Amino acid sequence: MNVQYIVGGQVYTGRRFQEKTVAMEDGRLRLLSPDAPVSGEVHDAAGRKVVPGFVDVHTHGAAGIDVNSASAADLEKIGTFFAGNGTTAWLASVLTDTEEQTRWCIGQYREWKKEARKGAELLGIHLEGPFLDSAYKGAMPEHLLRKGDAGLLRSYQELAQGGVRYLTVSPEVEGAVDLIPAAGELGIVTAIGHSGADYETAMAAIAAGAAASTHTFNAMQLLHQHRPAILGAVLESDVYCEAICDGRHLHPGIVRLLLKVKGPDRVVAITDSIMAAGLPDGKYHLGVNEVVVEGGDAKLASDGTRAGSTLTQNLALKNLLAWTGRPLEEILPLLTENPARLVGVFSEKGSIDDGKDADLVILDGDNNVETVFLKGRRFQG
Repeated sequence: MNVQYIVGGQVYTGRRFQEKTVAMEDGRLRLLSPDAPVSGEVHDAAGRKVVPGFVDVHTHGAAGIDVNSASAADLEKIGTFFAGNGTTAWLASVLTDTEEQTRWCIGQYREWKKEARKGAELLGIHLEGPFLDSAYKGAMPEHLLRKGDAGLLRSYQELAQGGVRYLTVSPEVEGAVDLIPAAGELGIVTAIGHSGADYETAMAAIAAGAAASTHTFNAMQLLHQHRPAILGAVLESDVYCEAICDGRHLHPGIVRLLLKVKGPDRVVAITDSIMAAGLPDGKYHLGVNEVVVEGGDAKLASDGTRAGSTLTQNLALKNLLAWTGRPLEEILPLLTENPARLVGVFSEKGSIDDGKDADLVILDGDNNVETVFLKGRRFQG
């Protein structure tokens, strides 16, 4: 039996830091008293904090690889890059594409699952479209957008063998509201976004089961005192709100406002990263789109529309701490517990509790990622 121990650190459990010894036994966690005897491999975390691995539920790639064209081996490379930044689990966000290419992406996810992988765990697929509004398409190819189609979604889920976990739709698109409960029956959590929906239509989508807002404030109709629109609906309701905390998509004041309105239990820090994450400025692509990155800011070459980010979750954590002045224990759920709850993996991910996956991050005194464990394996890069 393979047992390792992390000793001497402050462990984030029960939403607070406590001195504990963490045992990692066959990839699972056990919490022990700080003076418990240890007899296996010991990792000294004295002066450091032990926190759950980060979970990114919305990302289109990194390290020179775009999810829409990523082979199974490429998906492992993305996961390896993520692990180095503290992200231990993620969803591959497939940008709106042809049916043929979307099915190919799903097939690569299935291939990824067949082998033991060394990087962050790929939890499944996020379909960002194609059931989206052309007026708020962002980087979505307009000619591939379509009305809600439960049959198509079912065929994707059957091909993925249940691996499609998350879906973004625009409530105002024909058939989209009816698609939300149908998605739920398939085991898919729905978010609303890329949308100019009015308040009433957005609320109808939430009543139908929509659980989140895709990159809140971005690519959606904004708030007006007489026309609250989709933004007013997601702020007022209890849905989770994704947020891209790179300082470009959202002003720090908006991030503070979002946290004040929703509370730290209903905000999910995503990256929405593209293949340029971890790489210098230059020319890249996002799905079928050509993208230019200047000063770390990714925009469509065609019209300058912002197209994803170059953010990583370790930097999102530090941005959130700097912008809000809130303690680490209040910010951590945005990157751990909240995304895990949103996509239905909290029984295994998102917190440090007995029996959960031993996905851990050790932070130094400045909250930099120092060491990462993936199901009890120390990540070596």
